[in-house]
Amino acid sequence: MSAVAFVALLLVVVVSGRGPVPPDAAAHTWSVEHRNHGAVLTARLVTHTGTGLVPYVLVLLAGLYAGRPRDRGLACAAGFLGCLIAGQLTRYLVMVAVARPRPPVADFATDASRWSFPSGHTTTAALAAGLVVAALLIRGSRRLPLALALLGGWAVAVGLTRVYLGVHWLTDVLGGWLVATAWLGGAGWALLRAGRRPRE
Repeated sequence: MSAVAFVALLLVVVVSGRGPVPPDAAAHTWSVEHRNHGAVLTARLVTHTGTGLVPYVLVLLAGLYAGRPRDRGLACAAGFLGCLIAGQLTRYLVMVAVARPRPPVADFATDASRWSFPSGHTTTAALAAGLVVAALLIRGSRRLPLALALLGGWAVAVGLTRVYLGVHWLTDVLGGWLVATAWLGGAGWALLRAGRRPRE
């Protein structure tokens, strides 16, 4: 539950100031000053994988894979998708409640709308990555270390592109990672509790 505590602490920092804290301003300034056409194009390609079809396909396939040994693929896929959607809804409710303004529009290197905290792309990518890892854990896959490296790298990269493209503060991205971690941790804890209940 430490992720929940960090989310709460970050919320206090963000809500109390509303504007950027020093690390936010420093990361934003660095990003704006270190842009070139190739890097921006690459960042846009990476950032777009954090929303839309890609996370949903990954989570759907992960759910099918997790439920395959007992022919429960469809049920697991529905559960995994439900977890992703519920996590996104939680993130959205936090975003509306905090209503933190984004960085200056003049610094945007891609499209963005609504409020800033926590980052939606970051949260969604981290949720999807975590659910794929969960599927591999359920199946006891030998590829888990490689998957952790690839999926973790992807989730981190998506978050950092949001800062580099100027549409989020660094603490928005940290908030997205923490919200996803807290949500996945809570879901995993609930499933373990349910699995340990004696059957009547």
